[in-house]
Amino acid sequence: VQLQASGGGLVQAGASPRLSCEGSGFPLSAYAMGWFRQAPGKEREWVAGISCAGSTHYADSVKGRFTISRDNAKNMVYLQMNNLKPEDTANYYCAARWMVMTARPNDYSNWGQGTEVTVSS
Repeated sequence: VQLQASGGGLVQAGASPRLSCEGSGFPLSAYAMGWFRQAPGKEREWVAGISCAGSTHYADSVKGRFTISRDNAKNMVYLQMNNLKPEDTANYYCAARWMVMTARPNDYSNWGQGTEVTVSS
């Protein structure tokens, strides 16, 4: 079970990059997926989640700006980030959990390596 996140980088405030998370070794369709982020000196926080059935949920801080989606045929999960703010700067991680989506990092046992997003003002 492996997850590979990509798409991060240095962007300006207001940019709209898309993060990707590719799963290998298991079918993503059987897993709820989450995106989390961790800024320097802060705890890892939940950003968005998508259930096996495709229902989506967002942290209040990103609601209306970020969109999580999945393509089970490609074993991919995405995080479209719009109107980025400097406070969105963090290392972003995708994570998989068998069947049931939660917002608690400790509930997830499968993690990607993270992709860093830096938003300049």
